[in-house]
Amino acid sequence: MSAFWSAWVTVITLAVILGCTWLLLATRKSQPHDETTEETLGHEFDGIAEYDNPLPKWWFQMFIGTVVFGLCYLVLYPGLGNYQGLLGWTSHNQWEEEIQHAEEVYKPVFAKYASLPTEELLKPENASGLKMGQRMFANNCSLCHGSAATGAHGFPNLTDNDWLYGGDAKTIKTTITNGRVGGMPPWGAVLGEEGVRDVAHYVLSLSGAESDSEAAERGKGQFQALCTACHGADAKGLPILGAPNLTDNTWLYGGSFEEIAHTIRNGRAGVMPAHKDLLSEDKINLITAYVYSLSNK
Repeated sequence: MSAFWSAWVTVITLAVILGCTWLLLATRKSQPHDETTEETLGHEFDGIAEYDNPLPKWWFQMFIGTVVFGLCYLVLYPGLGNYQGLLGWTSHNQWEEEIQHAEEVYKPVFAKYASLPTEELLKPENASGLKMGQRMFANNCSLCHGSAATGAHGFPNLTDNDWLYGGDAKTIKTTITNGRVGGMPPWGAVLGEEGVRDVAHYVLSLSGAESDSEAAERGKGQFQALCTACHGADAKGLPILGAPNLTDNTWLYGGSFEEIAHTIRNGRAGVMPAHKDLLSEDKINLITAYVYSLSNK
C-alpha cells in the first residue's frame, strides 16, 4: 500500500473511532437527568410515551469498553494502513503456520500410499487412500468436472472410457501434474458459412447421427483437407494432441448440428490447469488413483 493510501486509511479509521467517542460523551453530558424519571419527551404513539431517561450506565460503560478494545487492537495488530502492529501478526504468517502444521500431521499419512502404484490403490485394503483421493478431488477438481466427476459443457466426463489424452494411470497423472492446453482453430473464415455447415453435416454422419447426406458429401473433402491432421484420417482422434474421436457419440461441447457448426466456425480453447505447484506428488498420486478408479471399476 502506498504512503498516501496508508495515511488515508489510518486517518479515516481513527477519525471514526474518535468521532463515535465524542458523540457518546457529548450525548452523555447533555442528558438532563442522571436517574430514572417520569418526565417524557412529549412524544406519544398509540398510547405509549417516550420517557426522558438517561442511557443506562452499564450500556455507556460497554460502549467505552468497545472503544478501548478497538484502540488496543489497532496497537497490537495490523489495521492502520501499513502499520504491522506490535505483535507482528499477519494472516499470511498464520496461514503458513497452519499449512506447516498440516504437513507435519498428514505427511506420514500420505507417505503410506506414495510408493504404491495406482492399480494397487484400487485394492480393498487401500480403500482409505482412495477415499482421501476422492475428498481431494472434491476440493480441487469438482468445480469443473462436477462432484460426481460426470463433467459439464466444455469439461470432460471422467467416469466413462472416452479420453482426450488417454485414460491410463500414467497419462492421468501427467494431466493432473502438468495440466493440458487444447485448441481447436476457427475455420469459419476459411470455409465460409456454407462450408462450415457442410463439414458439420459430415461430422454428424461420422457418428451415425441424422444429417444431410448431400451436404455431408460436400463436407467430406473439406474435412479431409483441413481436419485429418488432428483428428486422423479415420476421424478417431489423436490422443497425443488431445483431438477427440468424432466417430462415437461423446461430445465435449455438445453434439447437435448447431453446436458442432459453432465449434467449426469459431474454434474452441480448453485449459486444464497444472496442479504440480498446488499439490504434493503424494496427493496427486491419490487423486490419480481416484480418477482412474472412476472408469476402471
